[in-house]
Amino acid sequence: MSGIREEIRNSFREGDALNRLILINLAVFLFYYVLKIIGNLFQASPESHFIQWTALPSNLSVLITRPWTLVTYMFLHEGFMHILFNMLILFFTGRIFMEYMGGRKLLSIYLLGGLAGGLLYVIFYNIFPGFQEQLAVSNNRGASAGVMAVLIGAATYAPRFPVKLFFVLNLEFRWVALLLLLMDLINLGDGNNMGGHIAHLGGAALGYFAVSRYKNGVDITEGFSKFMDNIANWFKPKPKIRKVYSKARTSAD
Repeated sequence: MSGIREEIRNSFREGDALNRLILINLAVFLFYYVLKIIGNLFQASPESHFIQWTALPSNLSVLITRPWTLVTYMFLHEGFMHILFNMLILFFTGRIFMEYMGGRKLLSIYLLGGLAGGLLYVIFYNIFPGFQEQLAVSNNRGASAGVMAVLIGAATYAPRFPVKLFFVLNLEFRWVALLLLLMDLINLGDGNNMGGHIAHLGGAALGYFAVSRYKNGVDITEGFSKFMDNIANWFKPKPKIRKVYSKARTSAD
């Protein structure tokens, strides 16, 4: 067991940004399910409290007391198929993204896409009358907004990159991205998981805008990337200072 823990620790420490994002998502998912198992054994619901403090609420009066949920929600999944689908898309599109723009930018686009999707979700639910009945109880969770930002960003940079859809159909990357966007719009029109699809579109818009500007020589994510670099430096172990001792030399006249 200790060997597995050490292997995971090494994968996180030595892996690239994509591996770390996937590992964090998986770790949060496993922690949630451990809480769920404990709840079933003791007839309690600790997982509900965990969701309450990590999912993104649409109600502004609640959000203002839990501002961290704008970040934590994008690592939170409840269903196995939900996290499986998100992580598979993140893995394959993230590899394409890093081939052209690197892991540092991948992390920034993922996080900024998640923030953009979360904010758009909150704005829509507080502005449009169609969401008023759900406002008090609705919350959002999942990596989809950040994943969509990475996917659309990669497709914007390399629109003609060849991909094999469902391992059968050969398509250019831009058509895959367009298909996923179309699915979001269709589901939004049907009223299925509207909060989630609104967040997807917010992430997609961020990915498209940021990478479009990057292709034109303007990196709007650089300030955020430097901010994340500073945070990462806080957790890096500081090199130990080695004391050097020397014997005093004496000389005779």
